[in-house]
Amino acid sequence: MERSVNMKVFMIGGTGLLGSAAAQLFIDKGHSVKTLSLPPLPEGAPIPEEMEIEFCNVNEKTDDELKEMMKGYDCFVFAAGIDERVEFPAPVYDAYYKYNIAPLKRILPICKEVGMKKAVVLGSYFSYLAKERPDMKLTEKHPYIRSRIDQENVAFSFADENFDVAVLELPYIFGTQPGRKPVWVILIEQIKRMDKLPFTMYPGGGTAMLTVRQVAEVIVGAAEKSKGAKAWPISMYNMTWKEFLKVVYAARGMGDNRKIISVAPWMMRMGLGGVKKEYAEKGIESGIDVDGLADIMGLNLFIDKKYSVELGATEDDIKAAITDSIKVSQASYDGKVKLLEMKGE
Repeated sequence: MERSVNMKVFMIGGTGLLGSAAAQLFIDKGHSVKTLSLPPLPEGAPIPEEMEIEFCNVNEKTDDELKEMMKGYDCFVFAAGIDERVEFPAPVYDAYYKYNIAPLKRILPICKEVGMKKAVVLGSYFSYLAKERPDMKLTEKHPYIRSRIDQENVAFSFADENFDVAVLELPYIFGTQPGRKPVWVILIEQIKRMDKLPFTMYPGGGTAMLTVRQVAEVIVGAAEKSKGAKAWPISMYNMTWKEFLKVVYAARGMGDNRKIISVAPWMMRMGLGGVKKEYAEKGIESGIDVDGLADIMGLNLFIDKKYSVELGATEDDIKAAITDSIKVSQASYDGKVKLLEMKGE
């Protein structure tokens, strides 16, 4: 295996699901990693022993304190932030700005000032979709998608001949971290109400996906190989919702031949009326507009795996990763395990 020049990697979010997997791979390849993270650590999580952890909230550190911490490092990895599944009151864009964009505006100039050469930012495949399908006007309809495009533009604004910036446009990710609650509990909540029916109604599209280990591989690959300002659409597998849900139902112990009926976007919109009402009552604004969600879910949001392979992603068992994620999510939903929530701060 080709050994790259040893890098000193400074990470935000290195104890999370994706950050810790990437940190371990960096270390396995001879690089060193330091992370700023929020306590507590999930119980039993395989956090690399060789990683230096500083428990703090980056927003509470002064610029001078950050400069001191970041001196001597070569590469910055932003593996923190929040996605569209975290709920906030209106205007929800402000929350995405606070957690996903403002930290980059502040930290990337410091990276350059202390002599770092690279940054890798974890983004979303909704950015890829927005650029591929301008006709859908996704940034106008969905605050979350607008924030992810804005995040990319902010990150790239700092790239120059001495500083490379890679944004990884990540799709659905499967795999678990012991002690941490998977995001897929939401899916269990959605489909549980159809358990008594002889079939499940779901949109007719599909999604790109990959495992946690493969995300670690593309993070490390981007740090080692990506040049200039580049957005990388990431995927290793493409599945229709129908194919995906069959794996989900098998993982829930309901057999692998569950009947899935694909519904048209207009039918899904009708079905989401209750969700809109619930959001209005709770004072929550959805990052993905509820009406527009049906159009996205009806698409085959597939991505060629060639970009991920170029960054060094290797084959993995996606079905096993989905099964693992769903089993832990179901146990969490049933109250059988106490897990640390995903968090933004």
